Amino acid sequence: MANSRQESGFQIRRIWSDERARSALFQILVVLGLALLVAFFVANTMANLQARGMEPGFGFLQDPAFFEINQNLIEYASTSTFGRALVVGLLNTLLVSAAGIISATVIGFLAGVFRLSNNWLVGRLIGVYVEFTRNVPVLLQIIFWWSILTGLPKVADSLSIGNSLFLNNRGVRMPAPILENGFGWVALAFLLGVFASYLVGRWARRRHMATGQPFPMLWVGLGLVVLPPLLLFVALGQPLDWDIPEKTRFNFRGGFNITPELVALWWALTTYTGAFISEIVRAGILSVSKGQSEAAHALGLRPGLTMRKIIIPQALRVIIPPLTSQYLNLTKNSSLAIAIGYQDLVSIGNTVLNQSGQAIEVVGIWMVVYLSLSLGTSAFMNWYNSHIALVER
Repeated sequence: MANSRQESGFQIRRIWSDERARSALFQILVVLGLALLVAFFVANTMANLQARGMEPGFGFLQDPAFFEINQNLIEYASTSTFGRALVVGLLNTLLVSAAGIISATVIGFLAGVFRLSNNWLVGRLIGVYVEFTRNVPVLLQIIFWWSILTGLPKVADSLSIGNSLFLNNRGVRMPAPILENGFGWVALAFLLGVFASYLVGRWARRRHMATGQPFPMLWVGLGLVVLPPLLLFVALGQPLDWDIPEKTRFNFRGGFNITPELVALWWALTTYTGAFISEIVRAGILSVSKGQSEAAHALGLRPGLTMRKIIIPQALRVIIPPLTSQYLNLTKNSSLAIAIGYQDLVSIGNTVLNQSGQAIEVVGIWMVVYLSLSLGTSAFMNWYNSHIALVER
């Protein structure tokens, strides 16, 4: 009996002294502890909901919404369901996030390059923009631009550009495209042209690396993307019409309206994030050895060509990782739209929450959506980072 106890104690000490076994045991205990904690919170939440007569679940998404949305990319009416309202809000979030990422990237890269300019005035002006924008809270900037846009003339005194574009405190009213039969073929030709341009571009790069002979990819790409859709568009009888806005007594009829909330949110997020991106780009450019520029200049390359072909490709190794964080911040900062009434996912979700009382479900939808957007953005940027990485020999 004593021998068996001694033997068991020896086995326990031997397992405990094994670092891998001890590490696995700790991980199992941590996972079990987290599972018990989650189970406790779930059970407690379900009990509280049942005590208040609330039925948990997502069945409320099929209930009618009974509220309007002033900016929607898909068909929506007040009789639509809560689920469709949330989809409209998600599309509005994706719209402002995608547009903000593109414009912030352009502004950030240009500002980062121009801040290193030898022109004293240009460098100082960009520096003032960067320092001012980065040190003012983005929420204040959103409200500032929204206040300016809502201070424009009323509908009756709208500023007009031509006879089809009107600007007032309700937004920008512009012609809306009407797609007729056959336009789908034009869109297909455009997509095929983009794909063909990509394939030709890959071939041109391989040819350039093998022979050193350049290829006029710009003109060939434009020809593939523009000419086939244009010829097909003319051959099909121009299957595209426009709904021109008409001014009525109190508002406009027809056309498409871009609300001041969307413009203010997009511009504030663009300038704010662009200021941070400019510093990332500047740091990436300065990380490249000065000898690279001197060697390029010694070969007779122009400064612009040196920046595009020599400096930027090497700087991207430093730029891409922090650039990903700025894209994620812009997407999450778009939830501040609720401060000015832009009906994004959070704003519409808040209305759904108040009407349905399903707080946990709505918050869960918010978390899943933003987590998915962040992970998707990170995965794409990581792929791009590995794709452009310089291969050392």
